[in-house]
Amino acid sequence: MPVLQLQQVEKSYGQIKALKGVSFEVPEGSVYGILGPNGSGKTTLLSIILDVLKADNGDYKWFGEPGSPEIRKQIGSLLETPNFYHYLSGINNLRVTQSISERGSLQSIEEVLKKVKLSERKNSRFSSYSLGMKQRLAIGAALLGNPRVLVLDEPTNGLDPVGIAEMRELIKELHKQGHTIIIASHLLDEVEKVCTHVAILKTGELLISGTVDEVLTDEDIIEIGAEDDESLTRILEDFQGHTKLKKEGDYFHIFFEKGTARPEEINAFCFSKGVRLSHLVFRKQRLEAKFFELTGN
Repeated sequence: MPVLQLQQVEKSYGQIKALKGVSFEVPEGSVYGILGPNGSGKTTLLSIILDVLKADNGDYKWFGEPGSPEIRKQIGSLLETPNFYHYLSGINNLRVTQSISERGSLQSIEEVLKKVKLSERKNSRFSSYSLGMKQRLAIGAALLGNPRVLVLDEPTNGLDPVGIAEMRELIKELHKQGHTIIIASHLLDEVEKVCTHVAILKTGELLISGTVDEVLTDEDIIEIGAEDDESLTRILEDFQGHTKLKKEGDYFHIFFEKGTARPEEINAFCFSKGVRLSHLVFRKQRLEAKFFELTGN
């Protein structure tokens, strides 16, 4: 049973369609990245599955059941940094959060602080924390009650490189401890390094979903051209073994699965068909290029 199932979820703000029939499933034990440019509908989607917003159409299920207050207790979330009290210490802020939410126990707060690596600074005022520490305390608040699932909206937003690295390691560690984690991000690098699965959104539309290796796979590209462009176009229809063929400017780009491209085979094939290549270049498509290709951004 998937942790989360979405079926044709739609949401509009007046004339603006924020989500256009989005459907996908989040496997248990995964780190699932919801990736897309700013304005793609990521935060709207998270708000719906956390019962902050109501969808116009479609539905979703947690653990095979419709959302409910009881199920919600099994889900920790960080949609935005909680309103912690700046004059209170980290541990006292979590005590306040626990008292209000009634999730977990006061005794479990020490364990939560250990998980987010704030035990040594637990008695320091929140105002003295770096941005990265504040973000880790926010995840600590989401961990109260030891939820099965964590939902994080842009968890590295605004952090410096050190804070981003710390957050990535924390997410990986929480995943090892058995939490299913859903992350919304506009950063390809973040998703590539920490996620097992990904769904890519653009202006509210789901473009593709699956494992990170399937969706953001690296590809080999061979770029070719010939003086007789018409004959080259015709013979390439019979060429086998590639995943995609695209004309860009004066050249053809032939796409292959990573490590399978053989420039000498293409050259020999074209020569056998009576076409002499005037241009042949071997390239590798970067993951960023694949993302830009999918989003058109």
